[in-house]
Amino acid sequence: TDEDRYHASLFAPAEKRKALFALYAFHHEVARVAETVREPMMHAIRLQWWREAVEGAREGKPRQHQTVTALAELFALHDLPPALFDAIIDAREDDAAHIAFDTLDALEKYADATAGNLMRLAARILGEPQDDLAREAGVAQALTGILRAIPFHAARGKVYLPNDLLAAAGTSRDEILQTHSGKNLGPVIARVAHAADAHLAKARTLPKPGGALPAFLPAAPTPLYLKRVTAPGFDAFKTAIEVPLYRRQFAMLRASWRGTI
Repeated sequence: TDEDRYHASLFAPAEKRKALFALYAFHHEVARVAETVREPMMHAIRLQWWREAVEGAREGKPRQHQTVTALAELFALHDLPPALFDAIIDAREDDAAHIAFDTLDALEKYADATAGNLMRLAARILGEPQDDLAREAGVAQALTGILRAIPFHAARGKVYLPNDLLAAAGTSRDEILQTHSGKNLGPVIARVAHAADAHLAKARTLPKPGGALPAFLPAAPTPLYLKRVTAPGFDAFKTAIEVPLYRRQFAMLRASWRGTI
């Protein structure tokens, strides 16, 4: 369900992989809540279920769910900050279709609260917290993922692109949802892509993560995706964004050789 994070985990020591898989399975579950329900109330109820499930797993009383059982094993082995799990779930409240991001700054905060916090937790599992790197690499990866998923999100009535950038480009959330067209989205995509690239560049100026590198390797293919979404003539609703698996794997391998994303 999450190829890039799965393959990044294979660069971690074998004894750490199960814990990373449990963490990423948790993330997959809370991220897909918005894909399985449309009503805001049901969305909130599902997320509350996960808040309680994580708390139960932390107390050694997991609910009968494969991912929750894996989380209980994770918590038994690693002292991970509960606040980071709570922050990820809280941020996923913004996945509800009716919620919009007014500015790029608001979108970046969401990206840090989701992908950034996930990297913070993964780095702790690997024994070397790198919070600043998690912010930069996480935001870069999340913003890029949002650009790749524009048509997917629109199909369920959601637009993540900031309202102020849409207005400046002469379009809006409502127009995107009504027409499912990439018309006028070029400047918006270019601005968000530029922000993602800037965060990735900042990440590369920070100290190398050492043994925590596998936590950040999911961001290594980011330039490959950004190249596709910023190509001349790119249309979010008509142009497939496919990067072959072997190229993504090689990006991670190259990053592993360098010791940094």
